Amino acid sequence: MHAPVPYLPLAFDGVTVAAGRTTILDRITLRLAAGGPSVLIGPNGSGKTTLLRTAMGLSLPSLGQITWGGRGSSPPVARAIVFQHPVMLRRSTGGNIRYALKAAGIARQARKSRVAQLLELVGLEKLIDRPARTLSGGEQQRLALARALARDPAVLFLDEPTASLDPSAAKTIEDVIHRVSQCGIKVVMSTHDLGQARRLASEIILLHRGRVIEAGPASAFFSAPKSVEAKLFLAGELLV
Repeated sequence: MHAPVPYLPLAFDGVTVAAGRTTILDRITLRLAAGGPSVLIGPNGSGKTTLLRTAMGLSLPSLGQITWGGRGSSPPVARAIVFQHPVMLRRSTGGNIRYALKAAGIARQARKSRVAQLLELVGLEKLIDRPARTLSGGEQQRLALARALARDPAVLFLDEPTASLDPSAAKTIEDVIHRVSQCGIKVVMSTHDLGQARRLASEIILLHRGRVIEAGPASAFFSAPKSVEAKLFLAGELLV
């Protein structure tokens, strides 16, 4: 598995997203380069999900532009997203992957080995014939990850992928995210779990009220945050 790196960096240039009179993202300027996971943190309503959806092309900027590798909007094959509560198709675990591969235009003769590869990546190879909707929450999230990877995306967006999972299932998802990142795929994810952000992030982006408050290497952010908001957020204080 490898990522089509010509689509990176992913750059936001003055991106604003509004719904009526409500501004959700406010003049976001951000550059996401190839490398380890970029993790979005911030309080509820800070704009994390909207930023991911806009990068995915599911929400449109009211102002500004998004470019991929210095060019305009990327083709859908360059990106994939997994939401907090993924929908499972009424098929087996393997059938969910086969459907995604067919939709991605993968030749029939290549699908069997690709299904096996993807299920091994997420640790579900022994559940290939299990109905997907009978899997546990953590298993369904891993299947959703495998399904999203069927297109070999350059960037994988994850919206709070472990928010509703117990610690054991969350740890398994984190292990999968590590493996995906090591495959060369850029992971951009949101989380409310600062411990998880410390474990996974190469880069931290703190959002508040639709704006980027601070962005930079995770090690520097956690050891010496620059902004007042970052210091308060790391101390467990509410941002208002």
